[in-house]
Parts: sequence; C-alpha cells; structure tokens
Amino acid sequence: MTVAQIKRVKYACYTTNVSMSVVGNLSPVLFLTFRTLYGISYSLLGFLVLVNFVTQLTVDLIFSFFSHKFNIPKAVKLTPVLTLIGLGIYALWPFFLPDHVYVGLVIGTLIFSASGGFCEVLISPVIAALPADDPDREMSKLHSVYAWGVVGVILISTLFLLLVGNEYWQWLALLFMLVPLSSTLLFAGAKIPHMDTPERVSGVLQLLRNKGLWACVLAIFLGGAAECTMAQWSSGYLEQALGIPKIWGDIFGVALFSLMLGLGRTMYAKMGKNIGRVLFLGAVGATLCYLLTAISPTPWIGLAACAFTGFCTSMLWPGNLIVASDRFPQGGVFIYAMMAAGGDLGASVAPQLIGIITDAAIAIPAANELALKFSLAPEQLGMKIGMLVGMLFPLVGIPLYLRMWKGKQKEKQ
Repeated sequence: MTVAQIKRVKYACYTTNVSMSVVGNLSPVLFLTFRTLYGISYSLLGFLVLVNFVTQLTVDLIFSFFSHKFNIPKAVKLTPVLTLIGLGIYALWPFFLPDHVYVGLVIGTLIFSASGGFCEVLISPVIAALPADDPDREMSKLHSVYAWGVVGVILISTLFLLLVGNEYWQWLALLFMLVPLSSTLLFAGAKIPHMDTPERVSGVLQLLRNKGLWACVLAIFLGGAAECTMAQWSSGYLEQALGIPKIWGDIFGVALFSLMLGLGRTMYAKMGKNIGRVLFLGAVGATLCYLLTAISPTPWIGLAACAFTGFCTSMLWPGNLIVASDRFPQGGVFIYAMMAAGGDLGASVAPQLIGIITDAAIAIPAANELALKFSLAPEQLGMKIGMLVGMLFPLVGIPLYLRMWKGKQKEKQ
C-alpha cells in the first residue's frame, strides 16, 4: 500500500469512530427532549439503550463464531453506510409519521447500533493490519478519536439545543450525518488491508479453549465496566450526590470525563510504551478516583475525581485490545469480536448494576438512618454506595493487570 492509501484508510477509520461517538451519545442527550415533545416514558427511553446494547453484542457474537463467512473488506465499507441509514431514519421518521415517532427511534437505533457492532469488530483490526512503526500507538490514536468525538457531540448538541431549540432536534441528527457520509466516501476509494480470520468454526473452538483468551476477555470486561460506569453515572452523580447544577453536571460529567479519556489515549499514542504497566497503573488510579468521588465532602474535589477517572481508564479498553492481538495474532477478526463482546458486556452490566444497588440502598431503612447521621439525603447516600461498588471493577482488575505486566516482562527476558 502507498502512503496515500494508508492515510486514506486511517482517516476513514477515524471518522467511523467519530460516528460511533455520535450514535452512542446522541440519544442520551435527547432523552429529555423526547420526553417533553412526545411524552415517551422513561422505561421506553431506557429500552433504546437496551436495543443499542443487545444489537451490538449480537453483532460481536456473530463475528466471534462466523467471521470466516463474511467478506471483511465489504463489511468494513458497509459500516458507515449503516450509520447513515440509521441516523437518517432516526431523524426523518418524525417528519413523515409524526404519530409514531418512537417506532422510528427504535428502527433507527437498531440499524446504527448494528453499525456500532461492525465498527467495534472491524475498525481496530483494520488499523492493526496497516503498516506502522508502532502499531500499539496507532491503536491508541484510533480510540482517542472516539473520546474526542464524544466531547464534540456533547458540546455541539448542548449548544444546538440551547440556541436553536429542542423542537429542531432532527436537524441536529441530520447535521451529524455528515460524519458517516465522509467515512463512506473515504472508504469508497480505499484499499482495505488483509485481515486474518479462523478458517472454520473448529478454529474458533480451539481458541475458545485457551484460558489466556478468557483472561483477556475478563480484563476488557473489567476495563469497560470501570470506564463506562463513571461515564454514564458521572452527570447524575454530580447533580444528585454532590449538588452541582445539571447543566454543569452534563458538561463536566460527560464532556470533561471524555476530554481526559481522549487526553490519556492521545498521550499513549504520542509517547506510550509498556502497555502492561499502563493497565496496572490505570486500574490503581481508577480505584482511587472512584473512592475519592464517593467519600469526598467537597463537590469540586468529587468533580475532579470523576474527570480524572477518564484519564485513568483511558487505556483499559484499547490497551487490552493491544494485549489480546499481540498474544493471539492468529485469531484476527475473531479476537477483536470476542474482546468487543467482553467490553460491551462490562459497559452495560456494570452501570445497570450500580443503578440497582443505588435503588436498593435508598429503600433500606437502616441506610436512611445512616444518611441522616452524615447529613445526607437518602438518594445521596445511595449514589455514594453505588459509586463504591463501581470501585470494585478496577480494584478486581489490579491483580489481573499486574499479572499481564509481569508476564510481558518475563517474555522480554
């Protein structure tokens, strides 16, 4: 491949990852808008998140077992096209069927969530397959683009809805369609590098018997849980538990967390090495940040801890991809599909678990008495307990990442 061809593929992958920032964060930003304009219940809004998770996980699992059945280059080029179709239905449905808005939201979410699954499984191995002086740094750069994309989505969406108005939200979605459109055009003339896949299901089953693979899946499960729990709960936690106004909770809770996430990944892309040590130190730092967030009596210290969690967890997802791809180079797309499934599972199960525990803590009479003792509202105490439970994910990961670090050092000796 020529230098120009390599750059074209890279830019196509980067813009595809930015598209995932859009489809992963646009609906949560618009939840209150949908509630106000269309009277959609919170349970139905939550169902959109479930559709997103189940669809992505289904795609991950399909590629895990049947990646050898797919035309990989065509699947890569199809990814942004699915995003375009999904966002188009999501945005345009209310214009044509205003009495059935929710149906359009579900169909659009289903389609662009499928593109999210394709992206997780295919875009990282495309970058890994490109010639590079330091493939680990290229992987980190790819994932940093996603984090910077989240910052852009949150800030652009917040300003658009504030200045233009909630009733014009469809135009915001149409505006964001420019991102996957650019990916589609870049991929159209790009040469996709060859990526290995197991030749048959028996090859997949042989890899599945390897305990090291399951250790990698557990590692990214814990990393995804540590990252996404704080990402999803930081805004609500800052508002309810620390008393910070909602608009600042939204901006600082999500955008600042993502800013630090992007900073950590960009720094590794520029100067990073020894991924095992980075994973270990990241898990230690994330554990301390969760603890400080939960016990800090000062709102702004809690806010700083929330944001710095983004920096500490920044490499817990892409770093584990690096470790797994290095350890199982023969697995190709299958390895990335398994890791995507593990990460998605952690990213979905952990925040849901924190919500269940928070609700349970609020309902316990003894917890209400304890809240009064510390001059807290029951909901504040419940969220602090939930945050302490969230701390367990990076905490459990510490010995696992330490073992990876030490194992990597032994290989070099």
